[in-house]
Amino acid sequence: QVQLVESGGGLVQPGGSLRLSCSASGSIRSINTMGWYRQAPEKQRELVAVIGSGGSTNYADSAKGRFTISRDNAKNTVYLQMNNLKPEDTAVYYCYALITDSYGNSKHYWGQGTQVTVSS
Repeated sequence: QVQLVESGGGLVQPGGSLRLSCSASGSIRSINTMGWYRQAPEKQRELVAVIGSGGSTNYADSAKGRFTISRDNAKNTVYLQMNNLKPEDTAVYYCYALITDSYGNSKHYWGQGTQVTVSS
């Protein structure tokens, strides 16, 4: 059984920073892409940032210059450093990973979500 567990959400004032973490555990053979998506109330889930196994990254325009995605392959963990947060960043943030398990099956996995609220 593979699981993704997120941490690091919370309430922050505009202009503040937060760091999200997401660790994968279970019968993992390899992890390909990892990333973060978010979903605001009454909106569709949208990409924030993704990172490949070799470190290549892709960001949503709204995240460029403010957010940084990184990963520690030894720990099966992906991070999202969010700086200069804005009220419009308020959303539930979901971790994502494309994982091959010990049986050789590749599957998309999602975390349970962590709330980020940007408000004064």
